[in-house]
Amino acid sequence: MDWRRAVDIYCERTGPEFWSEPINAVSNLAFILAAILPFMAMRRAGRRDGLLTLLCLVAFCIGIGSFLFHTFAERWAGLADTLPILLFIVVFLFAAMLRLFRLPRPRAYATTVGAFGMSLFAGPIAVDLSGSSLNGSVSYAPALVLLAGSALALGIQGNRAARPVAVAATVFAVSLAARTVDAEMCSQFPAGTHFIWHLLNGTMIGILLFTLERYGRPHG
Repeated sequence: MDWRRAVDIYCERTGPEFWSEPINAVSNLAFILAAILPFMAMRRAGRRDGLLTLLCLVAFCIGIGSFLFHTFAERWAGLADTLPILLFIVVFLFAAMLRLFRLPRPRAYATTVGAFGMSLFAGPIAVDLSGSSLNGSVSYAPALVLLAGSALALGIQGNRAARPVAVAATVFAVSLAARTVDAEMCSQFPAGTHFIWHLLNGTMIGILLFTLERYGRPHG
């Protein structure tokens, strides 16, 4: 595989130049803020939480990886963009099972592996059933289902974390729509709508991390 092969899939990019996607590149600051602000809140409270710190670090890496993809726009940078996202999904899912649902650690591990495995299986099927990848957004649909399902399950339990998780799921749904229509908006809006995906996804991640910081503190 040619890892230096150029990738041009967004409205804003008009050439191979480093700054051909300035809005898409700079809007990744949303992920950086989403990583830094919950971490600062944790430290101001005088707490040390390894799991939350790890999630903040992964969120920071999402911003860096996406910035690289929207500047270098090569296959290797695409990997730097997607791997932190997958890692965040896995780690947050585990954190939610352990800290919000309060499952014992073995069950939290098993539930995380099972849910993530099903989402990996469901993604390609959803693409086939739709007849299109919808600009690559269908692969994120299982994550939306997991998030919305978690909000519903927390609500049934009467858990106070249900509301912010539901808000995060709603924000994610809107951001996914913005990502999906980017290619269709090129003629009307040359900058496209992918930057909205960044801004709203950063907001969604920030909500989830603050939710974990507030409601998902370690046992004891």
